[in-house]
Amino acid sequence: MSRNPRGRAASGALANGTTLTRDGVAAGACRFTRLDNGVEVVTEAMAGVRSVATGAWVRQGAAQDPAGRAGASHLLEHVVFRGTERRSRRQIALALESVGGTLNAYTAREHTGFEARVLDRHLSEAVDVLADLVRHPLLREEDVDHEKEVVCEEIAAVEDTPDDLVFEMHGDGLWGGHPYGRPIMGSRETLAETSRNDLAELHGRAYTGANLVLAAAGAVEHDEFTELVVRGFGDMEPGEEVAAVNPPPRPARGTTAVSRGSAQVHVVLGHPTPGQSHPDRYPLLLLSAALGGGMSSRLFQRIREELALAYAVYSYQSFYRRAGVCGTYLGTRPGSGSAALDAVREVYGDLAREGLAGGELRRTKDQVKGEIVLSLESPAARLHRLAGFALVGETFVPVDELTRRIDRVSEDDILRLAGEVMDPERQYILCLGPEGAEAAQADHQDWR
Repeated sequence: MSRNPRGRAASGALANGTTLTRDGVAAGACRFTRLDNGVEVVTEAMAGVRSVATGAWVRQGAAQDPAGRAGASHLLEHVVFRGTERRSRRQIALALESVGGTLNAYTAREHTGFEARVLDRHLSEAVDVLADLVRHPLLREEDVDHEKEVVCEEIAAVEDTPDDLVFEMHGDGLWGGHPYGRPIMGSRETLAETSRNDLAELHGRAYTGANLVLAAAGAVEHDEFTELVVRGFGDMEPGEEVAAVNPPPRPARGTTAVSRGSAQVHVVLGHPTPGQSHPDRYPLLLLSAALGGGMSSRLFQRIREELALAYAVYSYQSFYRRAGVCGTYLGTRPGSGSAALDAVREVYGDLAREGLAGGELRRTKDQVKGEIVLSLESPAARLHRLAGFALVGETFVPVDELTRRIDRVSEDDILRLAGEVMDPERQYILCLGPEGAEAAQADHQDWR
């Protein structure tokens, strides 16, 4: 979707052993507090801004949906906006927009997020609205039925957008029947099977203190924000933490071709990776940037600038708690799928043999570090970074330390991972379009 008695707060240690100093400040001006009921509060103050980005995240996403109820987490995220114990849907919409703020929500593989951005003087209203949405949705039968219809329209929009649909189909094929492969929105069939009672049970089980992260970045003072969180969430039941999803032992490999009428053939290559906290994340970020992370990348220069085989060609990566995926997308005209896929494989083969040497590795490090630092001028980007660390129980990494970790990546690290990620025996490829089968038949004997 794109749109009480107080508990006692207790400061403690950051996950994985990064301890707070006596004033609660960790390196990088990130401050952390855990309430007695398990709610985690994390902030980062920014100088020179007048706004605050804030949000509430629940460790419950599509991968943890109940069996046979794919899309339940996403449907619940929709339904809470239909009304709470204190606000109608209209009042929810007006609560922050009336003061110039924004309110939005989304569902991911392993979490659900509710976010707001307001001027600093309206932070208390934002936290109050977040608490209302997370804690007190009405979950009426008629609202569930209404939002099922809305989500069916959302599903139809993806089906009409092949460059979105191909990723959903690729995820389903790569992970097979594993929860990582479930479509976040579910299907028309699973939505029909999901009842109001299913959502109420899911809400009661997952929307508890042990699964909740509250974060804020921008013009925010940690103790004041923590008091707002205590007021809104301090008397929540702790509950039980939602279990992390273990990856399948062997994701799918090979090639799948799906014939479908469209103006282009859409191709996704993907390869499983370790989870977000794994040290290989840093060389993977560099490898992805060099492969398809901009106009200077190898794929862009070869596929688009030299061969004119695609308008859109890029690399991607998604990291979950215990696994992830990285790969390449391209869209090309019918009749060119085989040539485009062969050209991608040539680029893969070059990287697998050569890695990134000398000047190219230095340039890629500067590119990635620059992109990270530039993005962090936004309170929203800092907010997502704070929440991302907290959600997976990872130690917060200040920007200076992050750039040092990137600088420590060696040519040998890149060459080792390139050999794994570009390995033809470990790829899963999905071709979608009028000539998907033709693209899938591209020769891959000489990748290396």
